[in-house]
Amino acid sequence: MAGQFQEQAGQHRGLEAASIPAFIAGAMVPYAATAAFTCLGHSLRYRDVAQMSDHVAAWLLVDAGLQPGDRVALQLPNVLQFPVVALGILKAGMVLVNVNPLYTPAELLHQLRDSEARLLFVLANMAHNAGSILAGTGVQQVVVTELFDLHPAPQRVLMNAILRQLKPAIAATTFPGQLSLRRVLQRGSALLRRQQPPQQPQQRREDLALLQYTGGTTGTSRAAILSHGNLLSNVAQLDLRLADNYPPAGAVVVVPLPLYHIYAFTLGFLGSMAQGHHVLLIPDPRDLKAFMKALRPWRVSGFLGIDTLYRKLCEHPPFAALDFSSLQLCSAGGMALSSEVALRWKALTGCDILEGYGMSECSPVLACNTREDLQLGSVGRVVHGTQLQLQDAQGREVAPGMPGEICVRGPQVMQGYWRAPDDNAAAFDGAGWFHTGDVGVLDAEGRLSIVDRIKDIIIISGFNVYPNELEQHVCRHPQVSDACAVGVGDDFSMQIRIFVVRRDATLTAEEVIRWCRQGLAPYKVPRQVEFRPYLPKSNVGKVLRKELRATIGKEDHFTV
Repeated sequence: MAGQFQEQAGQHRGLEAASIPAFIAGAMVPYAATAAFTCLGHSLRYRDVAQMSDHVAAWLLVDAGLQPGDRVALQLPNVLQFPVVALGILKAGMVLVNVNPLYTPAELLHQLRDSEARLLFVLANMAHNAGSILAGTGVQQVVVTELFDLHPAPQRVLMNAILRQLKPAIAATTFPGQLSLRRVLQRGSALLRRQQPPQQPQQRREDLALLQYTGGTTGTSRAAILSHGNLLSNVAQLDLRLADNYPPAGAVVVVPLPLYHIYAFTLGFLGSMAQGHHVLLIPDPRDLKAFMKALRPWRVSGFLGIDTLYRKLCEHPPFAALDFSSLQLCSAGGMALSSEVALRWKALTGCDILEGYGMSECSPVLACNTREDLQLGSVGRVVHGTQLQLQDAQGREVAPGMPGEICVRGPQVMQGYWRAPDDNAAAFDGAGWFHTGDVGVLDAEGRLSIVDRIKDIIIISGFNVYPNELEQHVCRHPQVSDACAVGVGDDFSMQIRIFVVRRDATLTAEEVIRWCRQGLAPYKVPRQVEFRPYLPKSNVGKVLRKELRATIGKEDHFTV
């Protein structure tokens, strides 16, 4: 299977390239003059991204005092600077460390220390958290960029000045010896104009490209070691699987999910550049007014989203007024896609959502649906070159149709967790299977359905209760907008508590229990109901169960 995949991948858009920069350089050739990324009203062409990233790479190799293999942290939302700097880091042979701009100082401190990053690129709007902890890290220099730095003058000067006036904290945070991104680009340009410009290092597919930190929804965030080959293989796997499902080159693809998350990084950044798409970057999808303003000028052909975002847009009346006639590819990942949301989206836009399954450790995609082979409730079939086996707690393959832990092998699977030998020993078995920690079921035709995370399963009187199933049932109630189920108590007195976000304040806990009794086995019915105004979520919309568990006992709840 692996040999066949390599042969097929080698025939697809130069994906046999030795590195991401080599691949991107080849992919850019036919699209050089066309728009690559648009954000906040300004576009960069493919040739602009290539040139600016060359300038970043030259500066890194000559002036930054770094060597190939050094880690460089990138703390940016979806702005034009992200693809320019990310590609520049990779061209310099250095290791990109994606950092969530919304991290607290403690979270940022952990990631900068753990990765041993020596340089940080950060957006001025979000630099204050780094300012409070930088002395405790190995970061030697900080490059600060302002929101409109890659826009043309005079708009750049005017808009950056207005932001500094509106948000004094932007100008208040400074770092010893800090540089602006514009200065880095100017210096890199000068280096490339001299007679002997710096040479980009030779890179191999097995070289480390990215430290991608896991979401940390169940514990401390760890870094998945992803090589150039891991990421390029996953781009090839998606190219082979989706084929004609992709919009044509030049089509507008909306990426509201953050590029520092692996789903958007691979599909919305690397994958879109492979296809020659025009990516519309949305810096903050929570700002629906700005989101709609960004969408209106364009005929959109593709959309990357997750269940919570699709749900939010379906409930936003101005979104329904947009033109969806050119929409042909909508993907969902990161969390389970509810059938209710999928059907509402199809009724509104006329386009199916293709749900997939993956994780940071797998670059990320392991399985996905296609338009020709779509089944709601399933994440589709495994992508090319991937082996998948469902195992029980003793490591034995389960019978067809039975739930088991999803274990995988494939070219997109990480090299391991960064400097975490104990975690690696637990994640990989002697046969080379990577144990995902997710429970799934394979049907007779090879389609995969995700049941739940092993750590989240609630055991009631010896029976397994899968929170996803319970939550989806509760969310079908017309007065419920969101829900999350956790186990409360110990092994001898475990009960289910359901946290509920109401659409209507008249909904009672008794009605929630009644609704569950009508559609669930008795042992799956929650004993405790707690209403919340909202549920804590990660940067991509996953409910943070650990935060909910930490608050148990501090809020009023109803118990039957």
